[in-house]
Amino acid sequence: MKKNIYILFSALIIGVLLMQCSENYTPKPRGYFRLTFPDKKYQKFESNAPYTFYIPVYSKMEPDTNDLEGKWWYNLVFPSMKATIHISYKDISGNLEKYLEDSRTLVYKHTIKADAINEQTFINPDKKVYGILYEIKGNAASPYQFFVTDSTKHFVRGALYFNVYPNKDSLAPAFKFLKQDIIHLMETVEWK
Repeated sequence: MKKNIYILFSALIIGVLLMQCSENYTPKPRGYFRLTFPDKKYQKFESNAPYTFYIPVYSKMEPDTNDLEGKWWYNLVFPSMKATIHISYKDISGNLEKYLEDSRTLVYKHTIKADAINEQTFINPDKKVYGILYEIKGNAASPYQFFVTDSTKHFVRGALYFNVYPNKDSLAPAFKFLKQDIIHLMETVEWK
């Protein structure tokens, strides 16, 4: 009996040593699905809201069900990417500073997960459109937030969210693609 156990144990050790002599195994990195994006093409979004802008043809604008004030809140939905830009509107009545601070506070709530937060200023004095695009880098829930205003009457704020677990590596191509759409939206804002 002892001899059989000794032979079995010896065979097991020899098997392990032979496996050690083979080529080193290197695990492959985790892969992500390849995302394909549509061609950039835009259409004008018009409603009874006091603002208008251009949105991608591969998106759809839906009224926001949380719009308790009836103030032209919308969701710009990108179904193929499971993404939504939540757009809210505020009428400025001497409280621009409050809206600016609220926007900044909502952006910087992502500091816990953010690697960095970059601000890009937008100024179009001809159309009286001024704003900031916030790029929140890292695994934050919202990679882009923005606002535009004429600084006297209108204030529009937007925040991009994905309906998936945030992973900056796998979502990076979608971030880059949608950033161009957000910039285009901001650059085409006009007040009524």
